Amino acid sequence: MKTIGLIGGMSWESSSEYYRIINKTVKERLGGLHSAQCIMYSADFEEIENLQHQGKWEELATLMINFAQRLEGAGADCIVICTNTMHKMAEEVEDNISIPLLHIADATAERIVEQGLGRLGLLGTTFTMEEDFYKKRLQEKYNIEVIIPSQSDREIIDRVIYNELCLGTIRQSSKEKYKEVIERLTSDGADGVILGCTEIPLLISQEDVEIPLFDTTTIHAKSAVEFALK
Repeated sequence: MKTIGLIGGMSWESSSEYYRIINKTVKERLGGLHSAQCIMYSADFEEIENLQHQGKWEELATLMINFAQRLEGAGADCIVICTNTMHKMAEEVEDNISIPLLHIADATAERIVEQGLGRLGLLGTTFTMEEDFYKKRLQEKYNIEVIIPSQSDREIIDRVIYNELCLGTIRQSSKEKYKEVIERLTSDGADGVILGCTEIPLLISQEDVEIPLFDTTTIHAKSAVEFALK
């Protein structure tokens, strides 16, 4: 079994889901008392969030490279960034390590392609929804058309992520708002919706809506297990 290197803490609520899903999947695959060989570097999200909203992405890239190099030095065989937004600097991280980085958008896109879907709604932080680092990869590498919510809906999605989900707060009223956004994306022609923030699956799941949802947390965590057990 290879050792999975996890960059977590952004937020720890979703990082704990990675740990749970990875170990549960290894147990299901191997049985008995098996669990995953993994190492996590857990960042202080307060520092990360402040730098994000100050637009200090170069400083964030330096931090992410440092986290990845520490994991590689500790014996990790791959890097898993346990957040969609911080894949904004995935290429910089890849360029500064000698082990594979398992990209969350690639793992998700492969599932979408398997289901034969081509027009996906994207929910996530404002950074993920509005900037190109995520959408462009899906479009250019996998020919997936990405549509995003209206500006007012994007503000709702982002606010719930940072002010509620990253603090471990789950509200039924926010779930209803998310469902309404998903309904509007469906009306706009989406044939599936990417839950493109690793906290969103804490709030909403497939049983809440009819349109196919792509839970990036679960997909990414399981792709790490696939790598580890090859």
